[in-house]
Amino acid sequence: MAAVESRVMEVDNAQKKTQKSVDREKTCPLLLRVFCNYNSHHRLTEYGRANMVPANELQIYTWLDASLKELSSLVKEVNPDARRRGTLFDFAVVYPDLRRPGYRMREIGTTCSGKKGTDDAVTLGSTQFQIGDYLDIAITIPGRAPARRY
Repeated sequence: MAAVESRVMEVDNAQKKTQKSVDREKTCPLLLRVFCNYNSHHRLTEYGRANMVPANELQIYTWLDASLKELSSLVKEVNPDARRRGTLFDFAVVYPDLRRPGYRMREIGTTCSGKKGTDDAVTLGSTQFQIGDYLDIAITIPGRAPARRY
């Protein structure tokens, strides 16, 4: 059993070595296009309509080493409703589907306002995020009834 644990530790150390930190003083930031929605992610069809994207766009200049916790803090700065303790931020990357027209979505983690979580330190670079991909965030505020989608 000890060999398995040490193997896991070796993998974790190898992952840390492959994640390069960015010198934010010398590296130009990227433009991250973020789309927030309450209680659920946007539908993929909302991204695929002739160069149209969902209307509620937030543009953030950041780096590939930005963590999900850092990104949720930036969203909270411009969205007062999301500042409530216990608010969940469910992150997903939206990227072009190379096999057929349209987009695909891959969930990358969840953070919670006011609580520490396992995905807080996940970075954009560690999720295979590519410059030009979109970030879709489903914001769930505690105690608020889910919005109906028609």
